[in-house]
Amino acid sequence: MITPEIIKAADILRAGGLVALPTETVYGLGADARNEAAVRRIFAAKERPFNHPLIVHLAEASQLTEWASDIPPAAWQLAQAFWPGPLTLILKKQPHVLDIVTGGQETVGLRVPAHPVAHAVLSAFGSGVAAPSANRFTHISPTSAAAVREELGDKVDWILDGGDCAIGLESTIVDLSGPVPVILRPGMITSQAIHDVIHAPVAAHQGVSEARAPGMHHLHYAPLTKTRVLAAEKIPAYLQSLPITEFPLALLTHTSGHASARKDVLHVQMPDHPGAYAHELYRTLRTLDHQGLKNIIVQAVPDTMEWEAIRDRLAKASQRS
Repeated sequence: MITPEIIKAADILRAGGLVALPTETVYGLGADARNEAAVRRIFAAKERPFNHPLIVHLAEASQLTEWASDIPPAAWQLAQAFWPGPLTLILKKQPHVLDIVTGGQETVGLRVPAHPVAHAVLSAFGSGVAAPSANRFTHISPTSAAAVREELGDKVDWILDGGDCAIGLESTIVDLSGPVPVILRPGMITSQAIHDVIHAPVAAHQGVSEARAPGMHHLHYAPLTKTRVLAAEKIPAYLQSLPITEFPLALLTHTSGHASARKDVLHVQMPDHPGAYAHELYRTLRTLDHQGLKNIIVQAVPDTMEWEAIRDRLAKASQRS
């Protein structure tokens, strides 16, 4: 799948430019991970703090040894099970890996994306591409090329349009650099799925620095509109308690029976399946951000493992208010 657009993207990366590319999770803002000046452009475009590490994207699992050292057997097991796919492995880095990529840490995040356009670019480029989500820091991650243009405009040298992202939420991040695997960011690959592959305990992060891995900042994936997550039974009373100045607002529900009769409440029915909900979440929040609303109210999703990544994103999205 080597098209003129793919060749152009690879050439731009070699020249130190920025390329937005689609993955199955969200669109990434890519730069040559071996070029410090190019990587600095990512931070400038996103207005991202330099102590927040980036994920390096690879074309093949066999490239792990070029970027990571002391690779445990669990890493190879997970790579075989889930790559290409929405899983990022945190491993001890090779000495050449730039500090600006790792946020000054001795570990590096690595992933092989599943999107055919991303794979084609990575194969044509031939090396690692540092690529956080292609949005301004803490904003909603883009799941379409149009959303990248909205977020970053001419700060990007080339935007590859690969359609809407299939998953719509960022990858699961699992830290394999210590004695016990730790989930630093939940994604649609659950801790149970990881456990089933490596047959070892998998811990959730507890008291870990927000700069340990991408997406751990307390405010992230957030619309500009004030957002609040409420249990279904609390929504009617909350709406009644709000002054008129807090309307109009949007109400996102995934079960029936919670629509409001008020004309200044925009009801959005979300899917009741976690995979479909994840696919729609960022696109929906981004659309609502353009509606001139005062608030977004989201019905809390189930407290089950399948919904864990969505709960995480909603919790962070609601921190701006």
